[in-house]
Amino acid sequence: MIGLIDYNMGNLRSVTNAFEKLGVAIEIVKDAETVSKFDKIILPGVGAFKDAMMCLKERNLDEAVRSFAASGKPLLGICLGMQLLFESSVEFGECEGLGLIEGEIVKFDTSRFDQRLKVPHMGWNQLHVKKETPLFKGMPESFYLYFVHSFHACCDDQYTIGTTTYGYDFPSAVQKKNVFGFQPHPEKSHANGLAILKNFVEL
Repeated sequence: MIGLIDYNMGNLRSVTNAFEKLGVAIEIVKDAETVSKFDKIILPGVGAFKDAMMCLKERNLDEAVRSFAASGKPLLGICLGMQLLFESSVEFGECEGLGLIEGEIVKFDTSRFDQRLKVPHMGWNQLHVKKETPLFKGMPESFYLYFVHSFHACCDDQYTIGTTTYGYDFPSAVQKKNVFGFQPHPEKSHANGLAILKNFVEL
C-alpha cells in the first residue's frame, strides 16, 4: 500500500491522477497513527516551508514521517516535500525541517547566475543523473522534468543523485538510504515523471 500524506500543503489530485495512469491505487493519509501501516509513503508539498512544518506538527505527522523513515520503508518527497526532508530552511527566517537528510534549503543566489534569469525557476528543465538509484531504472543520463520553485537544497554530494542547472548547478534529486526526494514534479512531467513514479512503486 502507498500512502499520500495530506497536511493541507500539497496538490494531492495531480499525484493521485499520475498513479491512476499507472494503474496504482494510493490512499490519502491524514491520521498520524495510520502512517506506519503503509509500505511506501509520499510527502508532497506546495507553498512555504515554515507553514508546511507547522501543519505537519499540528497533526503529529512530522514524528510519524520520521518514524516511517526510520523503519527502512521507502519515502518519497516531492517539491516542497523534498525540501522538508532536510534539516532546515532559510525561507522567511530559519526553520527546522524533518532532519532526515543533512543539509539546508536556500534561495537561489542570483549573484551566481551567468545570465539574467527569473526566480522562481519555473518550467521544463533537465535533470542530470549523478548516481545510479532504483528510481532511475531505465532512464537516460539526462531527461526533462517540470519545476516550480524559488529555493533549493544545499547538501553534501553523497546525497545528490541528480542535478539541474539554473544559473548554476543545484541538487534536484536526493537520496539517503530509503529516503528519496525530487525538487521537480514527477506527477506533472508526463512520461519521464511517470517512469520515476513507476520505479518507486516497484521498489
